[in-house]
Amino acid sequence: MKNTALKVLAVFVFVFLAIQFIKLDKTNPNTDKSKEIVASAEVKNILKNSCFDCHSNDTKWPWYASIAPVSWVVTEHVDSARKWVNFSEWESYDEAKKLKLRKLIYREVALAMPLRMYVMAHPNAALSQADKESIRNWTAVKASDVSMRD
Repeated sequence: MKNTALKVLAVFVFVFLAIQFIKLDKTNPNTDKSKEIVASAEVKNILKNSCFDCHSNDTKWPWYASIAPVSWVVTEHVDSARKWVNFSEWESYDEAKKLKLRKLIYREVALAMPLRMYVMAHPNAALSQADKESIRNWTAVKASDVSMRD
């Protein structure tokens, strides 16, 4: 029984070490600062503190993003987040896309963002109720946008 446990442990260690050689691209794309989101200083600070690591080209990759298999999860989250909304590209979006994203952000801030898993590793990214209200006020659909609602 002891030999079996040692063999299983040896295989586990070998596999863990082997997967460390699978490297994922974690380089941040070059960003034209003129395309970065334009918002009040308050909103922009909240976004930079709680959202930019996943939803921008300015990701600060933490140390654990270099250790597989966690690195695979982190990289997938960032890639997916950037596809959903990228605050480094915000000003290149057309107005219809911005409106759609503002409506989605309005809902997501109240429900799921930032991800609990992210906040566990980055407690300072947790949104206070005041932060959520600021984001929701920024994303609120204006009366002039009513005709574009879905």
